[in-house]
Amino acid sequence: MTSTPRALPRTAAFAHAAAWLFALAGLSAVPAARAQDDAMVPIAIPAQPDAIELGTGALPGAGTAESWHRQYERVFARNVTVATLTPFLPDPAKATGTAVIVAPGGGFRTLSMENEGWDVARALADRGVAAFVLKYRLNQTPAEMKAFEQSMREMFAGGPPRRMDPAEAIAGLGPQIADARAAFALVRERAGEWGVDPQRIGMVGFSAGAMLTMATTLAGEEARPAFIANIYGPLAPVAVPADAPPLFIALAADDGLFANSGFGLVESWRAAGRPVEFHFYEQGGHGFGMYPKTTTSTGWFDAYVRWLSMHGLLDRDGRATAAAD
Repeated sequence: MTSTPRALPRTAAFAHAAAWLFALAGLSAVPAARAQDDAMVPIAIPAQPDAIELGTGALPGAGTAESWHRQYERVFARNVTVATLTPFLPDPAKATGTAVIVAPGGGFRTLSMENEGWDVARALADRGVAAFVLKYRLNQTPAEMKAFEQSMREMFAGGPPRRMDPAEAIAGLGPQIADARAAFALVRERAGEWGVDPQRIGMVGFSAGAMLTMATTLAGEEARPAFIANIYGPLAPVAVPADAPPLFIALAADDGLFANSGFGLVESWRAAGRPVEFHFYEQGGHGFGMYPKTTTSTGWFDAYVRWLSMHGLLDRDGRATAAAD
């Protein structure tokens, strides 16, 4: 269905960065009033009748089966070995033809399937946007929950990661980029069936999912997202392609992972003359997603929808503003 990126070794530094990303997300994603819900409780794998296997194969060398748990009153998946894409289609009466691949976060060791996946997709579909939740393959973790929690504590105790070079991050995400590319290929292949304009397919990612969104965009080749969103992901400077898509960014000033490393990504996009919008919220922590909170970060989704509208992406006739050219 899609080509696989050239094989590149995963670096120890990237693995450590992803572990820290997961740990910080777990510490700060929970609304303050629900801190008692931070325990991870195993649950049965939920039915996913609409999930479509992407055909990228099983994760090489995987020996631990997929499992799910509940935390912060939301569900998470881990040890994903086979990638899937789940469509959330709008009412045809209000469908715009625009589509978004939704990439949840979780440090490449777990996926926040509800808060950063299904809830986002439902909200987009309600605005007339076809949304597709990407359950991408993950790094393996211990099967037993207590051993998994201990492994996260040990990784977190290792201290913060050094600043990651974007090229190094791309080198460590071969399977995940392949899954993202396959998702774009599938949506384009079935665009007529799903009422999607093949030229108006974007991607939004959260935390590790934001890292995957940027890596998929910068790695080039056939994914070609028409627009992208980085929600509390890293903001390291990058070499911006000449045809880079419009970029939407949202981050909280009290984010424990990415708020104190500068805004190089924003500056890179601006220097390249490409469209970028950046929302820097006073409060919100890391991992706010679709959780209802008292902070202004809760407004990120409405701002994102207004941004889509500004670029003509909610127009049924497919017109886009000059800023997106």
